[in-house]
Amino acid sequence: MLSKNIALCKVVEEVKKGSSKWIKTQGEAFAAFCWQNGYGAFSVSESQVKNVRRYIEHQEEHHRTMTFQEEFRLLLSRHRLEFDERYVWD
Repeated sequence: MLSKNIALCKVVEEVKKGSSKWIKTQGEAFAAFCWQNGYGAFSVSESQVKNVRRYIEHQEEHHRTMTFQEEFRLLLSRHRLEFDERYVWD
Protein backbone atom coordinates (compact mmCIF):
# COMPACT_ATOMS: atom_id res chain seq x y z
CA MET A 1 0.00 0.00 0.00
CA LEU A 2 1.39 3.36 -1.01
CA SER A 3 0.74 6.71 0.54
CA LYS A 4 -1.05 9.18 -1.69
CA ASN A 5 1.53 11.74 -0.54
CA ILE A 6 4.52 10.01 -2.17
CA ALA A 7 4.95 10.05 -5.94
CA LEU A 8 5.19 6.61 -7.52
CA CYS A 9 8.36 7.59 -9.39
CA LYS A 10 10.04 8.34 -6.03
CA VAL A 11 9.05 4.92 -4.65
CA VAL A 12 10.41 3.19 -7.77
CA GLU A 13 13.61 5.22 -7.57
CA GLU A 14 14.17 4.15 -3.96
CA VAL A 15 13.42 0.46 -4.69
CA LYS A 16 15.80 0.44 -7.65
CA LYS A 17 18.53 2.23 -5.69
CA GLY A 18 18.28 -0.03 -2.64
CA SER A 19 18.04 -3.27 -4.57
CA SER A 20 20.96 -2.30 -6.85
CA LYS A 21 23.19 -1.64 -3.84
CA TRP A 22 22.16 -4.94 -2.26
CA ILE A 23 22.56 -7.15 -5.35
CA LYS A 24 26.06 -5.82 -5.99
CA THR A 25 27.07 -7.17 -2.57
CA GLN A 26 26.03 -10.68 -3.62
CA GLY A 27 29.14 -11.50 -5.59
CA GLU A 28 31.16 -10.75 -8.69
CA ALA A 29 28.46 -12.20 -10.97
CA PHE A 30 26.24 -9.24 -10.07
CA ALA A 31 28.84 -6.46 -10.27
CA ALA A 32 27.46 -5.12 -13.57
CA PHE A 33 23.78 -5.34 -12.57
CA CYS A 34 21.64 -2.39 -13.59
CA TRP A 35 17.94 -1.71 -13.91
CA GLN A 36 16.30 -0.79 -17.18
CA ASN A 37 15.33 2.88 -17.48
CA GLY A 38 11.56 2.52 -17.37
CA TYR A 39 9.05 0.77 -15.17
CA GLY A 40 5.42 -0.26 -15.09
CA ALA A 41 3.17 -0.02 -12.06
CA PHE A 42 -0.22 -1.61 -11.59
CA SER A 43 -2.67 -1.53 -8.76
CA VAL A 44 -4.06 -4.75 -7.34
CA SER A 45 -7.29 -5.09 -5.42
CA GLU A 46 -7.08 -6.55 -1.92
CA SER A 47 -8.99 -9.63 -3.09
CA GLN A 48 -6.18 -10.45 -5.57
CA VAL A 49 -3.14 -10.01 -3.30
CA LYS A 50 -2.81 -13.76 -2.60
CA ASN A 51 -2.94 -14.53 -6.33
CA VAL A 52 -0.29 -11.92 -7.09
CA ARG A 53 1.98 -13.26 -4.36
CA ARG A 54 1.54 -16.79 -5.71
CA TYR A 55 2.37 -15.53 -9.21
CA ILE A 56 5.56 -13.84 -7.95
CA GLU A 57 6.62 -16.98 -6.08
CA HIS A 58 6.31 -19.03 -9.29
CA GLN A 59 7.51 -16.38 -11.72
CA GLU A 60 10.72 -18.17 -12.69
CA GLU A 61 8.75 -21.28 -13.64
CA HIS A 62 6.11 -19.22 -15.46
CA HIS A 63 8.72 -17.41 -17.58
CA ARG A 64 10.00 -20.70 -18.96
CA THR A 65 6.92 -20.75 -21.20
CA MET A 66 6.37 -17.01 -21.79
CA THR A 67 8.96 -14.25 -21.79
CA PHE A 68 8.55 -11.17 -19.65
CA GLN A 69 8.15 -9.09 -22.82
CA GLU A 70 5.37 -11.35 -24.15
CA GLU A 71 3.58 -11.26 -20.83
CA PHE A 72 3.89 -7.48 -20.45
CA ARG A 73 2.48 -6.93 -23.95
CA LEU A 74 -0.40 -9.29 -23.14
CA LEU A 75 -1.14 -7.48 -19.88
CA LEU A 76 -1.21 -4.09 -21.59
CA SER A 77 -3.39 -5.40 -24.42
CA ARG A 78 -5.81 -7.15 -22.05
CA HIS A 79 -6.45 -3.86 -20.30
CA ARG A 80 -6.67 -1.96 -23.58
CA LEU A 81 -3.62 0.17 -22.78
CA GLU A 82 -1.96 1.63 -25.83
CA PHE A 83 1.83 1.57 -25.91
CA ASP A 84 4.67 2.20 -28.30
CA GLU A 85 7.35 -0.52 -28.40
CA ARG A 86 10.01 2.16 -28.93
CA TYR A 87 9.43 3.44 -25.40
CA VAL A 88 8.79 0.19 -23.53
CA TRP A 89 12.16 -1.58 -23.77
CA ASP A 90 15.73 -0.35 -23.32
